[in-house]
Amino acid sequence: MLRIGLTGGIGSGKSTIATLFAAHGVPVIDADVIAHRLTLPGTSTTAQILQEFGPETADANGGIDRQRLAQRIFNDRKERARLEGILHPLIRAEMQHQQVTLDAPYCLLVIPLLFETGQEDLVDRVLVVDVDEGTQIARVVARDGRSEAEIRAILSSQTDRAQRLKMADDSITNTGDLADLKAKVETLHRKYLALALDKSSSR
Repeated sequence: MLRIGLTGGIGSGKSTIATLFAAHGVPVIDADVIAHRLTLPGTSTTAQILQEFGPETADANGGIDRQRLAQRIFNDRKERARLEGILHPLIRAEMQHQQVTLDAPYCLLVIPLLFETGQEDLVDRVLVVDVDEGTQIARVVARDGRSEAEIRAILSSQTDRAQRLKMADDSITNTGDLADLKAKVETLHRKYLALALDKSSSR
């Protein structure tokens, strides 16, 4: 099975594009969805994180206060590395596990920090969602209510736009309307079906 890695900066539109691929029947495995599930109240991962970062990172329900933890790790590389050391191996293992039962020509692995975490080996091709920084900031402000300064800090911690595009096999510029995006996804879907057929016939 062909594995397509979907990535892009914050606010680029990865979730929208993943939904459009899913509408074609393409299995989607999303690292953020897995991370959220792993860190629900009562899970062993949540217990490990709370033990590692202290009770002040717990919310009233015994889960993780995500905003407080995010603020704590954001400007501290060592703290962020501690959290990633817990989560990333578990997310990676679950992404690989979910692929075992799939029966499809290709699947989409949504990994926002694909390059930053060095997980290119998980995929056969990389699809980058590209958008200008101004659009990213406007989208995230509207979606999350974060300040522009906070969003710029997040952007500076991610692989820059030019480098991301340089490492991509394919890209989608997400600055048009939904019809434009659907057409681009349709084109790539046909391309990936053909590549998947080539891969299976060459075995």
